[in-house]
Amino acid sequence: MSLPEQIRRKLRELPDKPGCYLMRDRHGRIIYVGKAASLRHRVRSYFHRATLNRADPKIRGLVKSIADLDIIVLRSEADAILTEGKLIKDYRPRYNTLFKDDKRFPLLRIELNQPFPRIRLCRFQRNDGAAYFGPYTSSAAARAALEFVEKNYGLRKCAALIPGAADHTHCINDIVRFCAAPCIGKTTPDEYRRRVAEACAFLRGERPAVLKEMQAAMETAAQALNFEKAAALRDTLRLLYLAVKQRAHIGRTSGREANAGRATDAGRATDTGRAGVQALGTALGLKRPPHVIEACDISNISGTLAVGSLVMAVDGIPKPARYRRFRIKTLQTADDARMMAEVIRRRFTRLRQEGAYLPDLVLVDGGLIQMRAAEAELANLGLADIPVAGLAKRFENIFFGRRILALTSDSPALKILQRLRDEAHRFALAYHRKLRAKRIRESRLDDIPGIGAARKQAILRKFGSVARLSRASEQAIAALPGVGPALARLIKQTLV
Repeated sequence: MSLPEQIRRKLRELPDKPGCYLMRDRHGRIIYVGKAASLRHRVRSYFHRATLNRADPKIRGLVKSIADLDIIVLRSEADAILTEGKLIKDYRPRYNTLFKDDKRFPLLRIELNQPFPRIRLCRFQRNDGAAYFGPYTSSAAARAALEFVEKNYGLRKCAALIPGAADHTHCINDIVRFCAAPCIGKTTPDEYRRRVAEACAFLRGERPAVLKEMQAAMETAAQALNFEKAAALRDTLRLLYLAVKQRAHIGRTSGREANAGRATDAGRATDTGRAGVQALGTALGLKRPPHVIEACDISNISGTLAVGSLVMAVDGIPKPARYRRFRIKTLQTADDARMMAEVIRRRFTRLRQEGAYLPDLVLVDGGLIQMRAAEAELANLGLADIPVAGLAKRFENIFFGRRILALTSDSPALKILQRLRDEAHRFALAYHRKLRAKRIRESRLDDIPGIGAARKQAILRKFGSVARLSRASEQAIAALPGVGPALARLIKQTLV
């Protein structure tokens, strides 16, 4: 099988370490994302002659489409699993038939903002004052850790915000699950908080003595020929070791260029780098290479929650600290060209006011219409000297001035523009998803009896968001006109 020299070189440099790999086609698009315990062995296996001879048609099609590859080196296989999922959700590669759902790995959440915190399993991490542990790639390990800390540290399971004697009437968790039973005063708030702190320390891996005690108990049970108990302890211990050690971290999708290239278009210091910028300046006929390039994109669904993004690259290397995002204010209908014009107008009006450095080239995601809209706005601002290029997705043609350039797929100039365009698209899409998620969270108020449109507006006007409302005290919510203690209690219970 004949391979391009750049792939041969990267295959030779692959490390024997865990991580993720990204396959790209001749247009620079990510077509497959995978994980590996050993990047060297896994990635090289795709290019063995036997792969093409024995693999199914999908794998053969993938291998024949690969024109370039990148890797992210990670510290463990668990990290690789989590990073793989995030990359697939961000880029939706066409050869990844699995992992395209909204599956999220479990976390453990301890509600530190409650008088008597409890621990729960969840799949979304929010900025709500709670302590989160995970994510865990093994649901069994997460559930074992949940059950263990509840029993070992006496944490309550009941749903009441402040449990009382009435809640204990039909509850026997203090008998069968070793609950500390703060509802009937078996423990003080300070003592319960100490239990919570110890549980958090265990989940952080700071209490290895606890696991050693379980190991000793398992050995004692085995020596006493109580094999059933020993087996149960062994299984629990195995899952707890997995949970404590697994505390995986998702690799940054801004990538890692050392060891064969950064993984994503964000922050990717590619081999083309400065050479690509030089080639781009020559291809476009610019007076000098574009030292600073700013790329813009629009994301919306039928005009709703429309947002714009702007990413910047210096010498071909994106600078995430200088990224900007925009909530479209002037339109409620789908019109990418006018939305692009708004982003350009707001961005460059501010740059002029601040006297900031202006880019050497503006790239817009789209074709002739989007490019002309950006040029018109710059001309209205007296910045017609700033060149504008458009990169159309379908055929990867470059629109510039009155020309349409069709560069070869391996052109360093085209790759610079593709990666910036794709990064602008990713950044805009991430912001759009964030706004959609916020709207979904706010709709939770609609499910509470007694909260109509006017009352919902008054509540959000006071607290700013559902996240802040969930952190507010019941007394503060009850103090709002037309709410009262009963509705405030219902709101708190619903948002917990």
